[in-house]
Amino acid sequence: MLDLGGGNGKYINSILPKNQDFNVTISDILIDDLKYAEDNFKYKTTRLIEDKKLPFEDTAFDIVFCNSVIEHVTIPKNDIWILKSTKKFQHLSFKRQQEFAEEIKRIGKSYFVQTPYKYFLIESHSWLPGFIVLLPRPLQIKTIKFFNKFWPKKTSPDWNLLTFKQMQQLFPEALIYREKILGFTKSLIAIKK
Repeated sequence: MLDLGGGNGKYINSILPKNQDFNVTISDILIDDLKYAEDNFKYKTTRLIEDKKLPFEDTAFDIVFCNSVIEHVTIPKNDIWILKSTKKFQHLSFKRQQEFAEEIKRIGKSYFVQTPYKYFLIESHSWLPGFIVLLPRPLQIKTIKFFNKFWPKKTSPDWNLLTFKQMQQLFPEALIYREKILGFTKSLIAIKK
C-alpha cells in the first residue's frame, strides 16, 4: 500500500487494523515527516519532488491511498501568493491535478482518493465560510492574508478544491462517493477496486 502524501504516517497508522501486517510505503515532500514515519511505524518511505512524476513502476502498489492531497497539487509553491489570475490558477492547477490523477492510476491497481468538496459550507483548509472558494483570486489571497493574522486556522492559498464533475473527469473508472455531514457534501472520494 502507498500512502501518497501521507506525511508522518500517523493517519494511516490510526486507521489500519492493528492485528494485520501491512506493507506500507509513505510518500511525501517533507523529510522530517518521512523520518518520523520510518522511526515510529517502521514504514518504508519515499521523498517526493514537487512537479515530478511519481518514482514508482506501473502497478507497483495494490492500493494507493491519497487523503486530502490532490487539492494541493496545483502551481509551484513559490508562486502561490504571486499568481493573481483566478482563471490561470484554476487552469494550471487542474492540469497538474489531471497529471497527478494519471500517476495514481498508473502506479496503483486500485486506489482511494479523498478530497474536500469545493462547495461545502466551511472551507476545510482555512475554516472560513465556504464562499472563500468563490472569490476572485486577488480578493481570496487578501482575505486569507488578513485572517492569517488572527484566525486559529492559518492557511496558504495553494488549494484548488474539486467538484463532483471534476472528480469524475479525473477518475472516470472509479466510483465517486459523497461524504456527507448533516446532508451536505463535505468531501468526495474516488474508489477503484
